[in-house]
Amino acid sequence: MAPTTVFSNATLIDGSGRDPQRSIAVVVEDGRIARIAPADALTPPRDAELIDCAGLCLLPGLTDAHVHLGLVRTGAGMLWQPPAVLALRIAREIEQTLDAGYTTVRDAGGIDGAWAYAVRRGLLRGPRILPSGAALSQTGGHGDHRPRYSADSPMTSIPGLFTFSELCDGADQVRRAAREQLRRGATQIKVMASGGAMSPTDELEHSQFTVEELAAAVYEARAVGTYVMAHAYGPQAIANALEAGVQSIEHGNLLDEATAAAMKRHGAWLVPTLVTYKLPGEGLSQDNVRKTRQAKERGEQALRIAMEAGVPIGSGSDLLGAMQCYKTTELTLKARVLGNMGALVSATSANACFMTAAAGAMSAQWNGALTGSRMLRLAPRVAASSMARSTATRAPLTTT
Repeated sequence: MAPTTVFSNATLIDGSGRDPQRSIAVVVEDGRIARIAPADALTPPRDAELIDCAGLCLLPGLTDAHVHLGLVRTGAGMLWQPPAVLALRIAREIEQTLDAGYTTVRDAGGIDGAWAYAVRRGLLRGPRILPSGAALSQTGGHGDHRPRYSADSPMTSIPGLFTFSELCDGADQVRRAAREQLRRGATQIKVMASGGAMSPTDELEHSQFTVEELAAAVYEARAVGTYVMAHAYGPQAIANALEAGVQSIEHGNLLDEATAAAMKRHGAWLVPTLVTYKLPGEGLSQDNVRKTRQAKERGEQALRIAMEAGVPIGSGSDLLGAMQCYKTTELTLKARVLGNMGALVSATSANACFMTAAAGAMSAQWNGALTGSRMLRLAPRVAASSMARSTATRAPLTTT
């Protein structure tokens, strides 16, 4: 890309929620946005590369606050892969995520922080990755995938490549596990505060970890200037997380009005993941299917409750295996409740405001006006209207 690039005649969707602005020019200098102005009021620099965006929308790169880039297979298929094959599949998933228009993602467990380092170093083409490392789970919790009657040892991570959940019981074990994830590059800590659809020995409404255990993780995260995200479905699990100081509630499908009000009071945000219940993947047990349906039935209702309570709403996908290519479908589903523009806001400025507020200065401004993501993408129409996989490559543009 030339030192100066001018995107002209674009319809600008800035991610703030305001109406699209037509016939706009955006000047990019050395990869940073230098100016935004009406196209007819701007004279491009003589040496600038001109890109005519007539008929196109220019919008911030999408962000996804709940991905599992390392979970490239579901069920036992994850365990039967040679490390080299797993590495190649993860690398492909990372590149395809960028190609789909996602320029920053928060990984909720599955990949080692070394993948984020590889992308930063330019060794792999991909979005900015905010890794959680290994999610923390109590024994028998959502992160414990041993069959109910098994005497097997917990699954172990592959350092530098892939992470299974870290089983820990008691505040001291949680504290040590959180410190270990931070040492290994986690930008935030992920805890399992409730049962889940994919775990073999719990129910969605079960609460997991005591408040004391959750608070130990929060303390360690805050000690280094970051936060905790909690997998939590039901009111009790969410209430425990809020009492412990958790800032990011993942899923929240069983949310009720009283708990939503508590989230608002605590300044916590909700990251719904509606698409994962419509595209759950293959190789699921009958129990997995039953719990997935339970979560699906309450997902949109919970999102509406959160919206009406004024809870900040972000956007995640939580897709696994071969379904990961449908991340943008999350916007289509959220638009049913939030509207098209609301869905885009959730996946751009809303995610950017909270997802990295403590994890590392992603928040950026468009000429002091927009807090958004670090990259831009061109799209022929609002992303919330499309379910198809994108294959176009987008050039990264870092904002000021």
